[in-house]
Amino acid sequence: MLVFARIVEGGSLSAGARALGKSLPAVCRSLAQLEKRLGERLLHRTTRRIALTEAGTEFYERCRRIAAEIEEAEAAVSARKMEPQGMLAVTAPLLFGRMHIAPVVADYLRRYRKAAVSLLLTDRMVNLVEEGMDAAIRIGELADSALVARRLGSVPRVVCASPEYLKRDGVPTRPQDLARHECIRFTDLSPAREWTFVENGRELKTKIDGRFVSNNGDAAIDAALHGLGLVMVLGYQVEQPLADGRLVRVLRDFEPVAAPVHVLYSSARLVPAKLKAFLELLSESVPARLEALALKPD
Repeated sequence: MLVFARIVEGGSLSAGARALGKSLPAVCRSLAQLEKRLGERLLHRTTRRIALTEAGTEFYERCRRIAAEIEEAEAAVSARKMEPQGMLAVTAPLLFGRMHIAPVVADYLRRYRKAAVSLLLTDRMVNLVEEGMDAAIRIGELADSALVARRLGSVPRVVCASPEYLKRDGVPTRPQDLARHECIRFTDLSPAREWTFVENGRELKTKIDGRFVSNNGDAAIDAALHGLGLVMVLGYQVEQPLADGRLVRVLRDFEPVAAPVHVLYSSARLVPAKLKAFLELLSESVPARLEALALKPD
């Protein structure tokens, strides 16, 4: 039916073939099969021109309407594929998500009025498949998996303490100095009784000890703010205390390789428009935010 409509609109079989991107013999076969199935001749054909028969005229009007409806249906589906809409489920670490992912979500929702977002902020490891997540933000080295990973940047591991503590107990200038300091252990970042540094391009593990241990970053940072010792955390976790002087960064020349930040999702093929648009916004915003954080003076 579409072949027939294009032949009539083009004024010849060859014009119809060009419009459809088909060969002339293929178009002729399609027309012949259509006429055979209908049991009616639709076109009078000469070497120079075509003319509709009475049956062809009636049939063409129906074909034209059907072709228009098909094009409209295809356009509607294409528009749905292109315009982000529906619920997008994203998870991210609690503080990092609040600081750096929530602003991207707000921008996403402002841009795409038919989209919605469920943002799960938690420091536990969320299983994307089991918990129905479209994307997850992860900080740190990734384990092998079938998930697709897109790098967004990195965050430094920093050691810091309150000015009061440093004034009272001294400022460490080398990792080895930590042997005589109170060190607050944040076990989610450093499970063992040691901190990792880099000296002369080589990894250096330094034993640490202290009276306070916690799996919660906020609790560990709060202890440092109260002068209980040095703490190693991720840079974004202490961005504000460093900026306002309540904490001081030390041993910067020995900091280990920054922890990578990735967004993970299930498949690189057939990515839904809602996820594709969100990934693009993440790639536009988060790397710049992390770079600005890294360049901030202590």
